[in-house]
Amino acid sequence: KVQYYDEKSLRTGDTFDKILVANRGEIACRVMKTCKKMGIQTVAVHSDVDSSAVHVKMADEAVCVGPAPTSKSYLNMDAIMEAIRSTGAQAVHPGYGFLSENKKFAKRLAAEGVTFIGPDTHAIHAMGDKIESKLIAKAAKVNTIPGFDGVVKTAEDAVTIAQSIGYPVMIKASAGGGGKGMRIAWNDEETRDGFRFSSQEAASSFGDDRLLIEKYIDNPRHIEIQVLADKHGNALWLNERECSIQRRNQKVVEEAPSTFLDPVTRKAMGEQAVQLAKAVKYSSAGTVEFLVDSSKNFYFLEMNTRLQVEHPITECITGVDLVEQMIRVAKGYQLQHKQEEIPINGWAIESRVYAEDPYKSFGLPSIGRLSQYQEPLNLRNVRVDSGIQEGSDISIYYDPMISKLVTYGATRAEALALMEDALDNYVIRGVTHNIPLLREIITHPRFISGDISTSFLPEVYPDGFKGHQLDRGRCRELLASAAALYVTSELRAHRVLGPQSSLRGNVVNILIVAYHFEVLVDEEKVEVSGDWNLASPLLPLTINNTQRMFQVKRILQIKCFKVRVLTKLGAQLNSYMPEKVPEDTTSILRSPMPGTVIAVSVKAGDTVAEGQEICVIEAMKMQNSLTAVKPAKVKSVHCKPGETVGEGDLLVELE
Repeated sequence: KVQYYDEKSLRTGDTFDKILVANRGEIACRVMKTCKKMGIQTVAVHSDVDSSAVHVKMADEAVCVGPAPTSKSYLNMDAIMEAIRSTGAQAVHPGYGFLSENKKFAKRLAAEGVTFIGPDTHAIHAMGDKIESKLIAKAAKVNTIPGFDGVVKTAEDAVTIAQSIGYPVMIKASAGGGGKGMRIAWNDEETRDGFRFSSQEAASSFGDDRLLIEKYIDNPRHIEIQVLADKHGNALWLNERECSIQRRNQKVVEEAPSTFLDPVTRKAMGEQAVQLAKAVKYSSAGTVEFLVDSSKNFYFLEMNTRLQVEHPITECITGVDLVEQMIRVAKGYQLQHKQEEIPINGWAIESRVYAEDPYKSFGLPSIGRLSQYQEPLNLRNVRVDSGIQEGSDISIYYDPMISKLVTYGATRAEALALMEDALDNYVIRGVTHNIPLLREIITHPRFISGDISTSFLPEVYPDGFKGHQLDRGRCRELLASAAALYVTSELRAHRVLGPQSSLRGNVVNILIVAYHFEVLVDEEKVEVSGDWNLASPLLPLTINNTQRMFQVKRILQIKCFKVRVLTKLGAQLNSYMPEKVPEDTTSILRSPMPGTVIAVSVKAGDTVAEGQEICVIEAMKMQNSLTAVKPAKVKSVHCKPGETVGEGDLLVELE
């Protein structure tokens, strides 16, 4: 168990009797855990499809607030307000996303005498508007990025502004966050497209399509400062989080502290973050995000006026329970700590485990039911913040995050080693997930050395993530393990294991003594032994005196490598089997993910150029433009706006 805060500090005292958590999934569960430790009753809200969700079961009471679409449930203020009245909740914790930075919701709560566990509406408005927040940051003497400080009204205005700033530029939603409504543009055409997609995503996610444009700082680090402030004018900074490993402007792996910051830069960033918090009379936990260049110049990016997704790693290295502090501040207490009392103890790393296919653009959403689910909590210093269980559904309606996997160690090397073990021991079946990518990231030499930036993924994998590439030695280990596993299953099935037996195949020769295998692969001997528990999805083996962890999805498929084990006769017969001809993907367009068709830009008979948009698919509130890979004529269109499509569904045929 990770002792990520001091449980003795969780005093009840004069606090709330009942808190409604206006969220779902892992963050709702996270808030409820602290509430329970403080002796506070909790109320869950849920959509109809979430009626059996983990956060619903964890709460003392639960209220259905509408059907699956977020606009009709988790963003349905009227239904949530009625849930507050009917349950008698005295306060609301919004988590992150949904209504967490909605000043209208905070005002409605205040009007009914219900406490919003977060900052006041002035701070939410000031920092939630990226245009106003930048002006306030400048006035507070916080370093800011050069750009246009007004609202961009049209695509052509965007082009004119981008030309005046100089390419590349970042187009982003004024009310945005979480990577939604953000596009990088390197020329006029990309600016026009970016304006359209960013405004559409912003309207869908935040109900506000206003955009701003600023200079894009190429190849920076994304480092943020955690702040905590009370209603009495006190404010602290709780060190930094390194969040540079991203895809599509969304974080994938975070760590605290950063390998890059020295004490002087850390202190300067922390002090500027506190200056900004005090400038808007901030009171609660919040995060000030910065871009940091290679010379350690740092620039204000935005302030998130809520609990951040990656807050657990700060809790690990400081010992401060941020949810508890938010509740105490909302009740009117002063901060319990002084700045000099905030430590950096050890190192923490967080991997965001998503139901995504990492082989498609580093992660396109996957849906399905978790047929098997096992968190690696048997390992020391591992924390898993999740809101799902075996049997849970991952749907198109909500964020595809499965969990936040956190490891903590005295040093970065220890935390990384623990993360590698935790990823290897994490069992997820029923949906495609990004653990193969996460493991590659944390074991990559550049990441281990700390040589990272927000361009890490496209630089390391310029042609996209292709999975782990085995060298000859590891390939022999895999073949030997697969062969040994196959033989073990066959022997157990026939109950014919004697004191000693041997088998000969087409590629390997196997000598078995009490389930200790000596496998000859390409004239190289590989020794394989283990407990061979075929009922477990985890298969720890000792290979040539080295411990390895395998995950067996089904016999003959080990971890993310598909291995076929055949008898000699089977291998001979297999050579006569015809190979399946790959589909010509240049003449058809299939949906790369489950989602909703937002727009269809062509009709039968149209001529399209290479790179021309054909249709737009939205999944988990992210819009994806699908384009033609070559000049062609549209033969037929098989989709229309508003339709729900599955992964692999035929959208358009070309000729």
